[in-house]
Amino acid sequence: MKEIRLRFAPSPTGYLHVGGLRTALYNYLYARKMNGKFILRIEDTDRTRFVEGAIENLIKALEWSGIEYDEGVFLDGGKIVQKGDYGPYIQSERTEIYRQYIDTLLEKGIAYHCFCSKERLDDLREGQRIRGEVPKYDGLCRGVSLEEARERIANGEEYVIRLKLPHNKDIKFNDLVRGNVSINTNDIDDQVLIKSDGFPTYHMAVVIDDHLMGITHIVRGEEWLSSTPKHVYLYEALGWDIPTYVHLPTVLNADRKKLSKREGDVAVEDFKKNGYLPEALINFLLLIGWSPEDNEEIMPIDKMIESFSFERVAKTGGVFDYDKLNWVNAHYIKEKPSSELLPLIEPYLIEADLVDSKFIAENKEWMERLIDITKEGTDTLKEFPQKMEFMFRDLEVTEEDAVEALNSEDFPKIYEALKKELESVDEVTEEFSKSVMKKVGQESGVKGKSLFMPTRAAISFTLHGPDLSSIIYLLGKERLLERLEKAMKARG
Repeated sequence: MKEIRLRFAPSPTGYLHVGGLRTALYNYLYARKMNGKFILRIEDTDRTRFVEGAIENLIKALEWSGIEYDEGVFLDGGKIVQKGDYGPYIQSERTEIYRQYIDTLLEKGIAYHCFCSKERLDDLREGQRIRGEVPKYDGLCRGVSLEEARERIANGEEYVIRLKLPHNKDIKFNDLVRGNVSINTNDIDDQVLIKSDGFPTYHMAVVIDDHLMGITHIVRGEEWLSSTPKHVYLYEALGWDIPTYVHLPTVLNADRKKLSKREGDVAVEDFKKNGYLPEALINFLLLIGWSPEDNEEIMPIDKMIESFSFERVAKTGGVFDYDKLNWVNAHYIKEKPSSELLPLIEPYLIEADLVDSKFIAENKEWMERLIDITKEGTDTLKEFPQKMEFMFRDLEVTEEDAVEALNSEDFPKIYEALKKELESVDEVTEEFSKSVMKKVGQESGVKGKSLFMPTRAAISFTLHGPDLSSIIYLLGKERLLERLEKAMKARG
């Protein structure tokens, strides 16, 4: 049986878009499910859009997300390296390979030289637009013979090489999402295959590379659907087996338009900085345009692999719902051990100037306990500094209900009873923190909300938050006494 091989082939034009990450994810899941291979190839033939450092960013984004690939472009000690038997995996290093095949296409009459200037092409398209026609090349140079073309090239004329599509031919292919697709060549442009700078276009390079790398399934965004007939024709013209196509629906914003930078963060790097866990982002992206048979929404990666199929990919675009992403992320934060969350949260706490690395290293157990009591209902890692601030800083009590609680006639009695209990022990133990409020209630004669709300306001500056006994334990004797004194002085 032929080995299943899939590839993710981004262009290094910037950071990896979350829509691209979803495409990589679907490729990865299917390759793993079918015991096949998954390849990372870099399509950098458009040199005008190349961004320095983009390849490194793409690799790091995939590593962070946990999407592993078997061949292609890797980072080794910060240096770009290529591994696998089908390289080079960077298109700009494969130009000699493309030249061999373009010569074959020219000799067979499947491609031709085009000498039309940019000005002529601009005028042609403008005229077509005015007449309400689909802008496309008019085929002026289709009749230029190979001999004449070579003479004109020798005389220094600039040119491109175009695909010579047959007239009025239905090109058909099957798409695992779209079903049977048929497009007539009269509705398709004679695509440029080799640009004037000598580099191939995507349409030329992708066919050559996918064939030579043994790619069996091409999984990509639906924006490439209209170009696929050109690719299918090239496969047929070169006598090659046509791979299976899968065109994924677009990731949409709330207005059901393509998710783009104009509407906010869309790069994988942005979501990492904003405190999303990779497993949560991956889980969320899986569900944009795909649904499992059992409608289960939280899925570890092994379950994703087991459940995934292209048959359950939707034909219409899925909306990128930030509320849903936050819900998924909150679930993963809640389930993740605090020992694993601590190093992830550390940069945010340091940036907020709450702690430094030394404090965290010396108080690891205390920090993990603090995470335990603050991670419930926390949507992103970025929210932890705000939720933890009350433990590190003496804040002002500003909530109206909290101020009212501190100013209640019961607080002085609570203050005296709690102060007495704290002064009776050398340190606040876990056992003490769990039992002290019962003793304070008995001694002060205050019960229920009248007991707990003023106490909470005095030591945590708000009436909401983690379990009171946990706050008492983590603050410790000295800080509790300090906060009680401050609260008494702050009474209006």
